[in-house]
Amino acid sequence: MNYVYLKRLYAKRAELEAKLELHDARYCFGEEEVDDGTDSDLRQRLSEISEEIATLEIRPGR
Repeated sequence: MNYVYLKRLYAKRAELEAKLELHDARYCFGEEEVDDGTDSDLRQRLSEISEEIATLEIRPGR
């Protein structure tokens, strides 16, 4: 297993989660310009990265 790549995926996922939390907080405070599709883009990318991490964790020999 490529642990360096997996570690980078974990870091990228954490970064995207932080961006999503910030986006959600801005939306809660009424900033209307945040409803531009960023939310769904971040969630989609998080889903993709999480699936890739799960695949790597399930099949460690690859």
